[in-house]
Amino acid sequence: MDRKKCEAILEAILFTMGESVEISRLASVLEMDKKEVKDILKGMQTRYEEEERGIVLMWYEDSVQLSTRADLYEYLIKIAKTPKKMVLSDTVLETLSIVAYKQPVTRLEIEKIRGVSCDFAINKLLEYELITELGRKDAPGRPLLFGTTEQFLRCFGVASINELPELSAMQLEEFKQQAEAEAGLMQVDNEVEV
Repeated sequence: MDRKKCEAILEAILFTMGESVEISRLASVLEMDKKEVKDILKGMQTRYEEEERGIVLMWYEDSVQLSTRADLYEYLIKIAKTPKKMVLSDTVLETLSIVAYKQPVTRLEIEKIRGVSCDFAINKLLEYELITELGRKDAPGRPLLFGTTEQFLRCFGVASINELPELSAMQLEEFKQQAEAEAGLMQVDNEVEV
């Protein structure tokens, strides 16, 4: 099969799927090895960029997705419904950062780090599809393990969790102090209710 036909097939698949597709699946469809498919995709990506097309190829670890160019969003919102915005409170963001940096992690491990219950934050992150259940830990009670999703990578503009910035000791201390302050506020609220 010639390269032009392969590009057309890849473009059709990615357009139709509307979400990321593993490169191994694309290679299987084209009956080629992954390296050949990656080379074709990189060529498509370069051409899209050079021609300033309205679409781009986004890479997420071992998958790829056809997406709208980010700088054209303002034109899309004029014709499409405005998407629902995620509202991430400080509590939810802190929980998400713990999951991102410590994954796979259990609810109890998150609560030990934060010092407070994290049920609401975990449920919100699951609802927004920023984290997912990865399975169960081989420990008493077999607690659920959580990790970030491809949606997390998309939202934060990274291709892999390896691209997340390193946390400094000072940032870790700030997280700890904020969690302790929040735990102290919850303690005061509970005493007032009694």
